[in-house]
Amino acid sequence: MKLVVGLGGVTNGGKTTLAEKLKKLLPNCSIIYQDDFFKPESEVETDERGFKQYDVLDALYIEEMVKSIHAWIENPTSSSFSTGDSKVTHDNLRSAQEIHILIVEGFLLYNYEPLNELWNRRYFLTLPYEECKRRRSTRVYQPADPPGYFDGHVWPMYLKHKSEFEEKMSNIVYLDGTESQEELLSHMYNDIIQELKIQKSEQVTA
Repeated sequence: MKLVVGLGGVTNGGKTTLAEKLKKLLPNCSIIYQDDFFKPESEVETDERGFKQYDVLDALYIEEMVKSIHAWIENPTSSSFSTGDSKVTHDNLRSAQEIHILIVEGFLLYNYEPLNELWNRRYFLTLPYEECKRRRSTRVYQPADPPGYFDGHVWPMYLKHKSEFEEKMSNIVYLDGTESQEELLSHMYNDIIQELKIQKSEQVTA
């Protein structure tokens, strides 16, 4: 049984931290990070204001990311995918060794159709504008955000992409990024375990 989970959302919403905590709890869990597929700075376009256009699909080797997910689907036990070292006993999941979970985390997961064909579950972390801007200001990026970058590029692109995918799909679980990591972790973990149980029961009755 394989489960491909999308964990998208706003910048600094807590995606990476949440994914890594889930990896420790879920059986045979691997993570693919969208940030690993950014093009080098020299290949990222610049707008008329001098802002690098990082928060768009063209800033990513997105097809390579799709290939990586397909490679996991074909062979989730490959050594190229590091899996979690889960010690947790999963109720009603006695054959946990037959379960493989992939979490794909990133800021722009649901606006590229070949990716949307792969998700078993979709999650999306949100933050209010002020909190998002505050968190972003505490992070150190390479290259560093220039003055006005958040308001001039990052937040407008977030709203644009969110609006676009919301027009096309409804089966997304929204998570409030202002909640504690413990609350978010509990919500996602229980939801994924429930999805695994549903899939398992469907396999039994098929």
